[in-house]
Amino acid sequence: MVKNKLLKQHFGYDSFREGQEFLIDSILDGKDVLGIMPTGAGKSICYQIPALMMKGITLVISPLISLMKDQVEGLNQAGIHAAYLNSSLTPGQYRKALHYAKEGRYPIIYVAPERLFTEEFLDFALASSIVMIAVDEAHCVSQWGQDFRPSYLKIAEFINKLPVRPVVAAFTATATREVKEDIIDLLMLQSPALITTGFDRKNLYFGVMSPKDRYGVIKNYLECHPGDSGIIYCLTRKVVEEVCEKLLKEGVAATRYHAGLTDEERKKNQEDFIYDKSSVMVATNAFGMGIDKSNVRFVFHYGMPKNLESYYQEAGRGGRDGQPAECILLYNGQDVITNQFFIENNQDNKELDPLTREMVMERDRERLRRMTFYCSTNECLRDYILRYFGEFGGNYCGNCSNCLSRFEIVDVTEAAKALTGCVRECRQRYGVNVIIETVHGADTAKIRGYRMNQNSFYGSLKAVPVYKLRQIMNELLMKSYLDLTKDEYAVLRLTEQSESVLNGEIKVTMKMAREQENPAKVKAGGKGRKGQISAGREIAGSEANLFERLRSLRMEIAKKEKVPPYLVFSDKTLTHMCILQPKTREEMLQVSGVGEYKFEKYGKQFLEVTSSWR
Repeated sequence: MVKNKLLKQHFGYDSFREGQEFLIDSILDGKDVLGIMPTGAGKSICYQIPALMMKGITLVISPLISLMKDQVEGLNQAGIHAAYLNSSLTPGQYRKALHYAKEGRYPIIYVAPERLFTEEFLDFALASSIVMIAVDEAHCVSQWGQDFRPSYLKIAEFINKLPVRPVVAAFTATATREVKEDIIDLLMLQSPALITTGFDRKNLYFGVMSPKDRYGVIKNYLECHPGDSGIIYCLTRKVVEEVCEKLLKEGVAATRYHAGLTDEERKKNQEDFIYDKSSVMVATNAFGMGIDKSNVRFVFHYGMPKNLESYYQEAGRGGRDGQPAECILLYNGQDVITNQFFIENNQDNKELDPLTREMVMERDRERLRRMTFYCSTNECLRDYILRYFGEFGGNYCGNCSNCLSRFEIVDVTEAAKALTGCVRECRQRYGVNVIIETVHGADTAKIRGYRMNQNSFYGSLKAVPVYKLRQIMNELLMKSYLDLTKDEYAVLRLTEQSESVLNGEIKVTMKMAREQENPAKVKAGGKGRKGQISAGREIAGSEANLFERLRSLRMEIAKKEKVPPYLVFSDKTLTHMCILQPKTREEMLQVSGVGEYKFEKYGKQFLEVTSSWR
């Protein structure tokens, strides 16, 4: 079939991944589609293959310049003519690209949503045969999404202006039920073919740590994984600067990215990371959307993000090639306060009316609460994320820090009674910190000022460490034995189930770690990596040496052609070469990611290495 031939010829794959063929066939049948697929699942192929088969132009609406540049470079490397139209082009370059587009040279054109209603672009669009509109990062259309962009609301209006309505294909990696409904409604999708392939990415290891020395964990990890490419996300620009400076002093090839840098600095630093000149990127959440770098082996969060949508999207930038990657979140109680400040002072939605703005803030507070529970749960971390997005697993993945830790079931009924009783006796007037300090017997001005030292539960849990009291409190909140108000100053409230705890009608149990190790001295990650994993096994010894030789060759080619190394061949493709060690053209074409076009361009150089390797 034509689509399979195109897949092999341009992308080097023998078969489609889950969901891809269904979406491609639906588009070719003239149906609108919505694909909710995790990062690295191959969403772009779902519209690129039909674009090559349909007679006309496919417009890809994309939110970021870096995303468009990356996608267009990748298509050109695969032998497909494509272009982008955005503010990074000079007026002369823009007019030239538009002229070529009018001549039909590009079956695929990427455009920023802000460009849709400019006079020059609109004249082009109305006079051209546009057969498909592909909306990338479609969650940006929803105010309930984590990356809402008002410019996305104009897409439906643009489509309605076209003389013939094209097929509309929308794609996103993260969408709750509310966001999915918004995408369908606001983009005016017509009876769309819908597929959710699942949010689980089994190649990612998830870990949560609460170390006293966060930088010590980072330093230790990088010493254990020298040369690996990764991202360290920080909550503020100040922390980005501090961490990056320390890493540079340690001799790590690190760079940084945040909104306080000039456009030129951000562009240079991003390119240094993408082109593997700098192996580590230290950044705020301003970095990453649309970055298609496939060989990111770790993603650290040097602090807790404000919601699970953002966390999963950022963590998902690791292991896009399907190889193992580690996603470690370093959590501190202060992170909650920092994120609360961000929520209360959010300037992104200033144009909203007061009622809607308050609704958005309340939603953000609830999301922060669920994110905090993720950091404190002793249940399977992967299962917690999947349940948040509406999927259900078995509460054991074997590839997260909780599943790989030793836990025991502990009876915490008496502590639960004391905490709940303290909330009732103070008439539900205070938050988590005051209640914990009270039962622990803290002698502070605040506790004395609130007269909580006169509460009958004062000091009743003095022998229990504060960190365990916080774990128990989080368990009570997660199981709805207590509740928190959702305003700026969250106050503990009793629930319908509180009485059952106070009366001893139920037994409260929870999982607790049997032993605590010093996190700064623990090698992050549960399984470690001798080499890249492919075809169900690890590579080591001679194969690992061959991998390094192939990686060096890839870097030489990338520097010569001035493209990111992963656009030559991905780590996954190099790993497969190490396992198959092809000796002929036919054998090299059996390697995943090696198509006819790339073989003619690069394959012979790699074949010289693999065929002579002993």
